[in-house]
Amino acid sequence: MYKVGIIGYGTIGEDVAASIIRGAAGEARLAAILLRDKSKFRGGEDIRDCLITDDADAFFRQPLDIVVECAGHEAVRAYGEKALLHGADLLLVSVGALADEALLGLLKAAAAGSGRRLIVPSAAIGGLDRIAAGSLGPLEEVTLITRKPPRAWYGTPVERQVDLAELREPYCAFDGVARDSARLFPESVNVSAALSLAGVGFDRTKVKVYVDPHISHNTHEIEARGKFGQIRLQISNTPSARNPKTGYIVAMSVTKVLRDLTSSFVIGL
Repeated sequence: MYKVGIIGYGTIGEDVAASIIRGAAGEARLAAILLRDKSKFRGGEDIRDCLITDDADAFFRQPLDIVVECAGHEAVRAYGEKALLHGADLLLVSVGALADEALLGLLKAAAAGSGRRLIVPSAAIGGLDRIAAGSLGPLEEVTLITRKPPRAWYGTPVERQVDLAELREPYCAFDGVARDSARLFPESVNVSAALSLAGVGFDRTKVKVYVDPHISHNTHEIEARGKFGQIRLQISNTPSARNPKTGYIVAMSVTKVLRDLTSSFVIGL
């Protein structure tokens, strides 16, 4: 049985834990959850068979096969290397943290030195398998356009740019490269980081970010050109009712990775 530890128990962490418990993650077992504050944990009885702690040392004393990070960029910095050096694979949801070249290098070195893997799931985006394959060609250009409804941008820097409640037309909140979008929108544009790592890098991946009052779903449009040909892909994700910054598909993607790691039949690598 594949033993899973989860860092963070917000919307994504809770959904991943629930998926593991109901058996959707294959031969994976939930072994431990690391929280910021254990006293605030309100999980049901079905989840209390695993270690629930706010003590990082206690969490990493568990014999974990994989650690799933669902707690934000600071958690990647605080625990990423530690997870790998303790002998676990590391699956990152907050992949935008890897826009920090020093951190990316540190985690890659820790993974190589410990014989473990640093895993980036597709999460809210699609087509990473084709982009990664196309990058061997090489790729000439990769562009991402992200659009989310106004309610997804409360609590982000966009709130200081525009009156979200009064917005009537799409507003371009960012036009630049992925390294900057990942830094400016750590909870909202992790997709740009994943796309960069699969393709032409953070400084060549072009990104536009829109607040769009005419849509109800989070959408991502990808275009890439290279020796392989061309891809145009549009994705529309249903926002989570508990956190509109993310979509249900993120936890589903993590669950699929866990299932694939224990399966003898794998599709879509």
